[in-house]
Amino acid sequence: MKKVRVRFAPSPTGYLHIGGARTALFNWLFAKRHNGKLILRIEDTDTERLKEDSVGQILNSLRWLGIDWDEGPEKGGDFGPYFQSQRQELYTKEALTLLRENKAYHCFCSVEEIEEERQKQRQEGTPFRYPGKCRNLSPEEIQDRLKQGLPSVIRIKVPDAGQVLVEDIIRGTVSFESEQFDDFIILKSNGTPTYNFACVVDDNAMQISHVIRAEEHLSNTPKQCLIYRALGHETPLFAHLSMILAPDRSKLSKRHGATAVGEFQEMGCLPEALVNYLTLLGWSPTEEQGEIISPAQTIPSFSLAKVSKTAAVYDVQKLIWLNGQYMTSYDSVSLTLQAVPFFIQAGLISQIEAEEKREYIRDVVSVVKERVRTLGELAEASRYFFQDIVSYDDKGEEKYFIKQEGVEALLSKGSECLNTLDRFDVESIEISYRQLMDELKIKGGIIIHPTRLALTGRTVSPGLFEVMALLGKRKCLERLDKAIKFIKKKNYK
Repeated sequence: MKKVRVRFAPSPTGYLHIGGARTALFNWLFAKRHNGKLILRIEDTDTERLKEDSVGQILNSLRWLGIDWDEGPEKGGDFGPYFQSQRQELYTKEALTLLRENKAYHCFCSVEEIEEERQKQRQEGTPFRYPGKCRNLSPEEIQDRLKQGLPSVIRIKVPDAGQVLVEDIIRGTVSFESEQFDDFIILKSNGTPTYNFACVVDDNAMQISHVIRAEEHLSNTPKQCLIYRALGHETPLFAHLSMILAPDRSKLSKRHGATAVGEFQEMGCLPEALVNYLTLLGWSPTEEQGEIISPAQTIPSFSLAKVSKTAAVYDVQKLIWLNGQYMTSYDSVSLTLQAVPFFIQAGLISQIEAEEKREYIRDVVSVVKERVRTLGELAEASRYFFQDIVSYDDKGEEKYFIKQEGVEALLSKGSECLNTLDRFDVESIEISYRQLMDELKIKGGIIIHPTRLALTGRTVSPGLFEVMALLGKRKCLERLDKAIKFIKKKNYK
């Protein structure tokens, strides 16, 4: 295999979405597998659709995912600039070469003329193809029109017959008939290149060896092959990744939930989990590797030949499950660093408290992390450790406070039990409560459930004794007393 140089070339018309992130990841994995380089190129020639903050968002998303590039924005390299908007001179030069070699020509047809021809072909029931009206203009006619200042585009001359064969690593040989293509535009009337032309010129100039991209670009590939052939450049190897479909197998869109990398970051997904999930979208690890797999484990066995030809189905529940697995395995110190911004955003702590209460926050994270699946859920599930209880779960209140007989007395007994403790740790609390259960001859749930509700306001929490130890003696006694008063007030009514 020749020296591997792959590229990820997003258009800054929006944020980095699942499909683009998967493409970037597979390029990165392939480059790492073969000791090659990943080039990041920003295809920003479509000025009408550009979004001002898009480039920054894309770069930040890639960095967050841990996908680093070897050449490109912020890093430079020998084949820059890496923004297409700064490479106009090269596109013009290559287009002039094709004109000089009679492999392309100026087309002066107006928008109205093109539309008239389009309507005519539509009435005849044939797909639109530019009829080649300007293809055989004489040099004198061309110069005359240029001197008049008539606007023109540059079209490439496409062979009237023959086949264009695309050798695709994933799909095998894909054949296209030349006659299905017209003399397509390579340079617009304002001098900017079309997507296919800029793509070929840049991939060749940047010595790209493999083009790994989404299946939707397969239809562009024969046109690009024709441009490579006309320019006399070597064609890179292609690999078109299958589509990512929604759970209902329709085209993935916003209505199916979060699709942008930034959205997953905001909801509290860990980058490792999202990378793991993207890895599984169209590529399968070995049975021994299992589904939870890191890039370090993926790289040695990553192969484009193992990428599926069939569409991958987006399943956010699978991603959230994976995220929960990563959160559980994270050490509490690292997870706390990730979680603190979510605690601040939820209003649980201030920036100053994040440092002042660092150990307490870490202890809370350690206790809560196994019961949640995202950092957002982690913050919400930790609320009662930082804020007073203002209400109780409705169903829990009905079941454990209102309908359970003698619950006031039970909570009072629990409070007395805790008040006698000199050491307020998990072991001491549990021993004390177990003794109380034995004395009262009751099952654990009879006192544990209402106590949990009194202390957390919820019916589900980490182990009650761990919660008590973290809350501390004073807070536990205050909340038990508050619950007892609440129950009395309810019963009085």
